[in-house]
Amino acid sequence: MKKKVSPPFHPVSAPDFLPLDQLHQLQLQRLQVMVQRAYDHVALFRQRLTERHLTPADIRSLDDVAKLPFTVKTDLRDTYPYGLFASPMKDIVRLHASTGTTGKPIVVAYTREDIAVWENVMMRSFAACGLHAGDVIQNAYGYGLFTGGLGAHYGGESLGATVIPISGGNTQRQLMVMKDFGSTAICCTPSYFLHIIEQAPEMGVKLKELPLRAGIFGAEPWTESMRQRIQAESGLKAYDIYGLSEIIGPGVAMECLCQAGPHIFEDWFYPEIIDPQTGQVLADGEEGELVLTTLGKQAMPMIRYRTRDITSLTREPCDCGRTLRRIKRIGRRSDDMFIIRGVNVYPSQIETALLKVECTLPHYQILLTRDKGLDEVEVQVEVTKEVFGDTVGALEKVQAQICHSIETLTGLRMKVRLVQPQTIQRSEGKAKRVLDQRKM
Repeated sequence: MKKKVSPPFHPVSAPDFLPLDQLHQLQLQRLQVMVQRAYDHVALFRQRLTERHLTPADIRSLDDVAKLPFTVKTDLRDTYPYGLFASPMKDIVRLHASTGTTGKPIVVAYTREDIAVWENVMMRSFAACGLHAGDVIQNAYGYGLFTGGLGAHYGGESLGATVIPISGGNTQRQLMVMKDFGSTAICCTPSYFLHIIEQAPEMGVKLKELPLRAGIFGAEPWTESMRQRIQAESGLKAYDIYGLSEIIGPGVAMECLCQAGPHIFEDWFYPEIIDPQTGQVLADGEEGELVLTTLGKQAMPMIRYRTRDITSLTREPCDCGRTLRRIKRIGRRSDDMFIIRGVNVYPSQIETALLKVECTLPHYQILLTRDKGLDEVEVQVEVTKEVFGDTVGALEKVQAQICHSIETLTGLRMKVRLVQPQTIQRSEGKAKRVLDQRKM
């Protein structure tokens, strides 16, 4: 019989275990309030409802959410900076913004009540993976306009844990603090923690001998293979946290001790899965694009926000006892796909293929170029020092194995270039996996 791994019940987790009829009643009440608020105070939303001959009174059940218009990222840019606010500036207590790679940043706002919701879901996130008062959380998410740092900070403090606001970067300091302060948990991107793992031996730090037992990793897609590698090399348990600035920040969903996919905090965020091409709502278990509606965001209600993250929802019972639905790990986005010779390829597919080959390191970059009108792709991947220092024949054998693994998963034969450890630039935040030079 499979052993349950549920953590000790914590009062902050009470909403996670609501009977479904109570949860659905709460969701509907909050949805109706949010739709009315957006209709009354956000001109763009009111205009779109009017075009559909709808009013807030038409939302009588949770299924009626499908009648509402989608919100997309360009809406936030087109109304920059304050066009989607539903609260006056006198009620706004904080602004965050995403850095963005093109155009203007995405600005998000919070009232005091919004901050309290964020604090609540982050408390529940930490409790879900077994953290409690007395834990020491090393918060290596960036502080500032990025939502990660402060969201995790307030949640950890409210839980009663000790929070170290170390922010990102300065890996030597991270390791020193981790060792000297007795950190029991760390929050950062998974790719950055892999960098910490690499640097630890150079500082004489043995991660497996530290009190560190939990890693709360998010802000970028990562694979199950990467989780297994992190756990094997560090000794901690790696948990997937999901969130996005447009909705609230980190804390939209969080894995429990079962590590069976993040539970969405459905009392505050209503999830749907849609076909990314048609917009049609899909049933639980079907893979598609995650759409989220905030059920308590006063300053900036997000109604049916298209996240572009590809996943699926499941109602299958979790051994932890939570009634909240889970999402499958976010491994790709509908907008990070690239097309090579008519084939759709996602970076997560490349990563999965690489990690199937021994002697490769979980650091890679995908270079897209165009030669005489034809698109070309090269995968640059680090291999261990032992392999790189071996014979040419040994290198060619590893290279051939990688090519075969990639071709098996993607159906494409790609050029593979093996590089020495520490060659590919590390990131203190989200890893940049794809370099598209086709337009240069």
